[in-house]
Amino acid sequence: MSRSSSGFVAALTAAAMAAVGFLAYQASANAPEDLGREPAAKSPGASGPESPAKPKPDQLPAHSGTGERVVYSLRADRVWLVGEDNRAQTSYRVTPSSVDPLPGSYRVTSRSESVVGSDGVPIEHVVRFAVTDGVVIGFSAAVDGSTPKPDPDKRTGGIRQSRSDANVMWKFAGEGGKVVVVR
Repeated sequence: MSRSSSGFVAALTAAAMAAVGFLAYQASANAPEDLGREPAAKSPGASGPESPAKPKPDQLPAHSGTGERVVYSLRADRVWLVGEDNRAQTSYRVTPSSVDPLPGSYRVTSRSESVVGSDGVPIEHVVRFAVTDGVVIGFSAAVDGSTPKPDPDKRTGGIRQSRSDANVMWKFAGEGGKVVVVR
């Protein structure tokens, strides 16, 4: 290859790379936030473009859908129960499980009034909505009212709530109800 043709190929390659980079930037700017991305490890105190601020308790997260739905923020460890008018009826903190659901939109697949959780704890008002890596994910309350942090060595999917919050979720999220998970 001559010196001038190798320079031409290098310039053409650089132009193609710039075009691909621009298109990727445009696509990311127009994509819904966090949907379909793998969960990232949570790092305490992280900030900057890779870790936007946690939503305020009364502020529904951006890109969390429309209509009646449960919104679960992985980053904030918080749930919002949203009515048809797109306004949060209530919001509260939860204790996440050791396995997070992927961000996206789901439907409540099943409910149980009272069972034993995957961690061996008696639970109530179970609202299941996802399966991640073979682990069933759902909201629940421990009958004894505890909300301990999950054992990181056990793969569990129970997102724990207080008993009173679980009662509100139980009344709100029937089978087929929408659940939106955001970062």
